[in-house]
Amino acid sequence: MCPPGRVASRGRTRRSAPTATVLMREISNNGEWTVMDKLFLPVLLGTNRQNRNSVHPARWLIGQMQQRAEIETRLFDVGEFALPQHDYGQALKDQFPEWRDAIIRADGLVIVTPEYNHGYPGTLKAVLDLLLREYVHKAVALVGVSAGPWGGTRVIEAMVHMVRELGLAVTFSDLNFPKVQNTFDAEGKLLDPAFEKRAKDFLDELVWMATTLKWGRENVPSKFH
Repeated sequence: MCPPGRVASRGRTRRSAPTATVLMREISNNGEWTVMDKLFLPVLLGTNRQNRNSVHPARWLIGQMQQRAEIETRLFDVGEFALPQHDYGQALKDQFPEWRDAIIRADGLVIVTPEYNHGYPGTLKAVLDLLLREYVHKAVALVGVSAGPWGGTRVIEAMVHMVRELGLAVTFSDLNFPKVQNTFDAEGKLLDPAFEKRAKDFLDELVWMATTLKWGRENVPSKFH
């Protein structure tokens, strides 16, 4: 069987020409090159708190992702979900078609969450629980935000068990923003350039995981897809 992006010809294989919908990012495959589809990796901002500082890392990270040719992204904000007070869970997903359809199409997800009392916001959990099967065998990368020195380390630890139950595969390269109020100015401008390298490493790992799992979903049979 020919690898993705190549076609058979007279006992040999040759690369097919990329179409307008295919990204020009080439990934090595046994010493040769194949062309992979663009990855759709939305970002979910996980707090609806007023005057939240988490919005600055989320928007800054969106900008970093938009600079990478292999990534398509968009920002979802839990504060914009009109969640009902008298119902919960997957029965509500059709009330949020943009979120539902984005996750169906997504190759992975980035979650940006503050740490509130060692945990994640309830609104974030409510939004994630709108879906289930739609997440299975997709990558998730976690961004922790805190006013203190640990950068949301404990909230990421709490998130790992929860997103695993949703069927998401967690990357091991987290992104932590400690003392976020000192890391961005009031307009959201990054004040510490060291985060640019950290974000690159974070996104490199996410792209690898998302690419690998995308191939798996498309080529390896599973009862989930």
